[in-house]
Amino acid sequence: MKAEYKAYEERMKKSVASVAADFAAVRAGRANAAVLDRIMVDYYGTPTPIHQIASVGSPDPRTLTIQPWDAGAVKLICKAIQESDLGINPQNDGKIIRLAFPQLTEERRKELVKQIAKYAEGGKVAIRNIRRDAVEDFKAKKKASEITEDDMKIAEKDIQKLTDDMCKEIDELLAKKEKELLAV
Repeated sequence: MKAEYKAYEERMKKSVASVAADFAAVRAGRANAAVLDRIMVDYYGTPTPIHQIASVGSPDPRTLTIQPWDAGAVKLICKAIQESDLGINPQNDGKIIRLAFPQLTEERRKELVKQIAKYAEGGKVAIRNIRRDAVEDFKAKKKASEITEDDMKIAEKDIQKLTDDMCKEIDELLAKKEKELLAV
C-alpha cells in the first residue's frame, strides 16, 4: 500500500512546489529576478522566458538590469514587462533595461498578502483534489475486491494525514511570505 501512496505524495509535493514558485514570483520590496520568471517575450513568434534571451542582474537591492544578447530584443522585452502585472515601468537605454523597484506602500503590501493567500488556497485545492482522486482509486479497488474494507479505511486515513501535512506545509510557506511582505 505504501508504494501506491508514493504517486499521490509526489503529485502533492509538486503542488507545494508550485505554490512556493508562485510565492517567489511575488516581489517583497527587494529586486528579485524570480519576478521575471512568468513574463514571456514574443521572440521571433515564440513565447520565450526573459532569462533565455537575456542576462538578468541585480546591481543593488532595488534594481534589476536586463541585458539582452540580441539588441533587437530590447523593445520586445520592454513591451512584455509593460503588459505584465509587474507594475513597474522599464527604463531602456538601447542596450540595457533597468527595472527600479519602489518601496512598497502599506496598501500594496496588503494587496500582495491577498494575492499570496489566493495562491496558497489554490495549492490547497489542488492537494484536496489529489486526495479525492486517491480515495476514489482505493474505493474502485475495494469494489473490485483487490483490497479489503480494513485496507480501505487505513488508506483513507493515511491519505488524509498526507493531505493535512501538505496543507500545513503550504500554511507555513504562506506565514513566512506574509511576514516577509509585511516587514517594514
